[in-house]
Amino acid sequence: MNKTKISILLLTALITVFGFMACEKDDICIEGNTPLVVVRFYDVDNPTELKKVSKFRIVGVGQNTTVPGVSDRSDIDSIAIPFKVTENSTGFYFIKNSVTVDAEDANGNTIQVEGGDLDTLYFNYDRNDKFISRACGFITNYDNLSQELKPESDNWIKNVEIVTPLVENSISAHVKIYH
Repeated sequence: MNKTKISILLLTALITVFGFMACEKDDICIEGNTPLVVVRFYDVDNPTELKKVSKFRIVGVGQNTTVPGVSDRSDIDSIAIPFKVTENSTGFYFIKNSVTVDAEDANGNTIQVEGGDLDTLYFNYDRNDKFISRACGFITNYDNLSQELKPESDNWIKNVEIVTPLVENSISAHVKIYH
């Protein structure tokens, strides 16, 4: 082999090696997801004590199903819920003592409706999209978190406190609800 062919082979080998070293692994995302918002329920009469909500159910406003990942109709003192990543507000129906009740529609047909103590709570926020990697893409963090409890004649939720207005992880509580 002459020197030109050896040089070309060596150059090709070096380009191939450096080409593979420059590639980013992009088939697995382990670096992160959009955080869930952690809500803890407290006793309104003893604000430092957690208090379970009996037969709790949570449904997103405009949705027909319960929020995934939250045990349905269970007695719980904490939940982690997702916010919408394409809007600056997410609403939920917080239902205490949830039961299914038979009712009659306008045509006289029996239908099943939600029974229990239902309060409507909206969360407002600014979205901050953050690029993680090619495999993960973007995640959304939430900033300037605020809330709006729809007033009713007898809300079971007595007070809502935003503990952490910046939501960038799902480790600690962001919201306290007193009942």
